[in-house]
Amino acid sequence: MVKSHKDLLVWQKSIVFVKELYTVTQSFPKEELYGITSQMRRAAVSIPSNISEGYGRCHDRELIHFLYISLGSAAEIETQLIVCKEIGLLPDDKYKFFMDSISEIIRMLSALVNKRVSTSSTC
Repeated sequence: MVKSHKDLLVWQKSIVFVKELYTVTQSFPKEELYGITSQMRRAAVSIPSNISEGYGRCHDRELIHFLYISLGSAAEIETQLIVCKEIGLLPDDKYKFFMDSISEIIRMLSALVNKRVSTSSTC
């Protein structure tokens, strides 16, 4: 049984994703600190943050809204990862790891949205 957002596997995986992303972006060029680095970090942190906020609202309608925001941030990260690979900031192995991870998070978020939409109850 899910007692809080911290019990959700998707939240846990998104926290791991954020930590890994922060680690890899530390090696990005300093001139990107206020560019792609900052943008990627904000989008990544937005994923677990919006899951948390949605669960904190205790109403399915609001939870679903915040899960959709998390999905949007995950899609944003996908694009930023592609850009980083294309401009040579991410080697193939790191790119694959992050794309696999974000794809899994997107699948899990989508499943959670679909489940909540179909059951629509309060917490």
